Amino acid sequence: MNELRQKLVETALAWERAFGNAPSITSALSEFDAAALVGCTAEEYSASMQGKTSVQKGFDFEFKGSRYQVKGNRPSGKPGSFVTLVPKAKNYDWDFLVWVLYNTQYEIQEAWLWEVSAYIAAFYSIKRLSPSHYRQGKRLA
Repeated sequence: MNELRQKLVETALAWERAFGNAPSITSALSEFDAAALVGCTAEEYSASMQGKTSVQKGFDFEFKGSRYQVKGNRPSGKPGSFVTLVPKAKNYDWDFLVWVLYNTQYEIQEAWLWEVSAYIAAFYSIKRLSPSHYRQGKRLA
């Protein structure tokens, strides 16, 4: 399944070279990669996602009885393109949040884990989150 991930990345990068912008694959990749970072095998992740939709409310995947919300960012690589704004969770129907930061080649540069109560305590009243906010969590990569 990691070979399938690589083919998706290669196709997205080829599309970006041809048309100037990459297809929106960051969400799908970050969910797959986050699952691996917390110890879920590709086979377990695949089995858990069968019958699910990409707009499932509250969390992105379950593993060992915990619900995971995933956020991911990738800079476009255009001049001045670096990540300054990170997505904030819109609900708290999850147990852990994983934030994954990629480089322009969809290679993981860093990943951070937050438990829901710590996340709420740290970010509930903050409107705009930056990478430095998420870097206060537990580093996964």
